[in-house]
Amino acid sequence: MLTILGFVMIATFLVLIMMKKMSPIAALVLIPALFCVFVGKGAHLGDYVLEGVGNLAPTAAMLMFAIVYFGVMIDVGLFDPIVRGILRFCKADPVRIVVGTAVLAAIVSLDGDGSTTFMITVSAMYPLYKRLKMSLVVMTGVAATANGVMNTLPWGGPTARAATALKVDAADIFVPMIPALAMGLVAVFLLSYALGLRERKRLGTLSLDEVLHKETATADETVLVGAGGAGGRTPLTKRTTGGGGDAPGAEAEDAGEDGFQGLDPHRATLRPKLYWFNAGLTVLLLTAMIMEWLPIPVLFLLGAALALTVNFPHMPDQKARIAAHAENVLNVAGMVFAAAVFTGVLTGTGMVDSMATWLVDAIPEGMGPQMGLVTGLLSLPLTYFMSNDGFYFGVLPVLAEAGQAHGVSTLEIARASIAGQALHMSSPLVPAVYVLVGMAKVEFGDHTRFTVKWAVLTSLVVLGSGILFGII
Repeated sequence: MLTILGFVMIATFLVLIMMKKMSPIAALVLIPALFCVFVGKGAHLGDYVLEGVGNLAPTAAMLMFAIVYFGVMIDVGLFDPIVRGILRFCKADPVRIVVGTAVLAAIVSLDGDGSTTFMITVSAMYPLYKRLKMSLVVMTGVAATANGVMNTLPWGGPTARAATALKVDAADIFVPMIPALAMGLVAVFLLSYALGLRERKRLGTLSLDEVLHKETATADETVLVGAGGAGGRTPLTKRTTGGGGDAPGAEAEDAGEDGFQGLDPHRATLRPKLYWFNAGLTVLLLTAMIMEWLPIPVLFLLGAALALTVNFPHMPDQKARIAAHAENVLNVAGMVFAAAVFTGVLTGTGMVDSMATWLVDAIPEGMGPQMGLVTGLLSLPLTYFMSNDGFYFGVLPVLAEAGQAHGVSTLEIARASIAGQALHMSSPLVPAVYVLVGMAKVEFGDHTRFTVKWAVLTSLVVLGSGILFGII
């Protein structure tokens, strides 16, 4: 009976989220609470939730302060020189442009937010693709796949969800997976190089001056803006000549009603005199995380506090920066604490044990010791056709219990579960992908047809590398 109720609870949760009948936070709270009553243990719901909240508090803190930290770094201009350097490197060579797209998307993905990554990447690269008449699905496909690999950062979402669902340390999942994820990034860069060669063969190579010579700017058209320096008029950005919002990266002529906003070089939050302080702080923070000098939540708490204090010494400015990122913080932290209800009920009522027993019996005996591989392969379709919330909170605990029964550690299962993220970032269930295709003026179907095969290949590279290196 517990097995049936467990699967029905998970199925109900997934269906309601996928059909957008409930928000993930509401579904994570209300559905398990209802099923806890069905099981006859409603009186213990409070105990299950409080225990879960206590276990998940470090993960929630990590996500909260990581979002604030990287949001502030974007605000103060830490990534601006990187964007300008990539644009200068790209010139008008299709190979360099596609590789630059992958590099830029990977770097900006450090903030852990897909929407931010796609906004910055498309704002910077879209003018080049349009001017040279390059394929825009190449841009969206490369950006989504690179972001998918980088989305496995502990503050990016999947790793935190896996840690939350299995009650393990996010660093113990992520740090050992770095070599495999690095191979995934290499695969993305090789893919971008090959796609760039294909575009170069189709279009040839032009200088920016040649591109400009072929076009006549009018009062209503987008124009090129040069930043000066050696090598011609680079970096290349967009500007509209009518109305407000004429900063580089603002509305394009065909960007639709909403347009898009990139890295405004005149924004009030820039702190150029503190650039090297911010860069050093970020390098130190990432080094401390990898070396595990302190728990990740503590590192980001200290980092966010220091970044805010140094860059915005006046209290009103600090409050404004915190308010600017409050929506992301609340959504993510709320999801983590809501997950305490789901995982608490699933574990406390004995549902997960019952389902794991059934799953163990269903898996052929010869496949039991290979649960890491099984989990990695399942992560591709399951994280594509369902949300990360559904997979990590609904399915992963069952796979982990089944793996433990066959001697496969929970950490191995957790590491294998993040292998499919390169594909997940092109899922129709990911809101950020609509930001990507919308800004790039690409049909979602075209993006999907182009990207899925390459994203699957990249995910398999990550999984295969994890097995080859003995991580999974």
